[in-house]
Amino acid sequence: MIATETFPISGLVLLRPRSFADDRGSFMETWSQRAMDEAIGSQRFVQDNESISRAGVLRGLHFQLDPHAQGKLVRVSRGAAIDVCVDIRRDSPTFGQHVKVHLSAEAPTLLWVPPGFAHGFAALEDGTVFNYKCTAYYHPQAERTIRWDDPALGIDWGVRDPLVSDKDRAGFGFEGPWHLPN
Repeated sequence: MIATETFPISGLVLLRPRSFADDRGSFMETWSQRAMDEAIGSQRFVQDNESISRAGVLRGLHFQLDPHAQGKLVRVSRGAAIDVCVDIRRDSPTFGQHVKVHLSAEAPTLLWVPPGFAHGFAALEDGTVFNYKCTAYYHPQAERTIRWDDPALGIDWGVRDPLVSDKDRAGFGFEGPWHLPN
């Protein structure tokens, strides 16, 4: 059902479901516990989220502190986005490095983002629908934001003059105290 691709930063996995198309349209299995267990190990997903964004919207970089850290299985079901994952695992040899992935409805893929990563995306098209399956519930007191434009990270988001929320604009720099509890 699924082909997988890994990255130089361990833990991140890109999943490519098989899609079947004919005159009527197409069919794709977007979720199979058995296939996911084989691809990313057994995960317990507890919450599904969906955001709809216009072109140029940038959301992130978000994560939650332990014990509320979230793994996320993300995909774009309409439109396209640049997805960014920053390794925030302090004991990781790739701490502070990031991976950037183009996700789109035209070339359906899912990205597994395990706990220990700050995550964000920039919508490239109006009406981009971004779906998340999460391994932990949203916990506002554990939520943290690292600034999307921090020069220490050097992320090229592929959008000019992004539309960013006040909350995301007020995030910590990567060298800041984002890892500390409130």
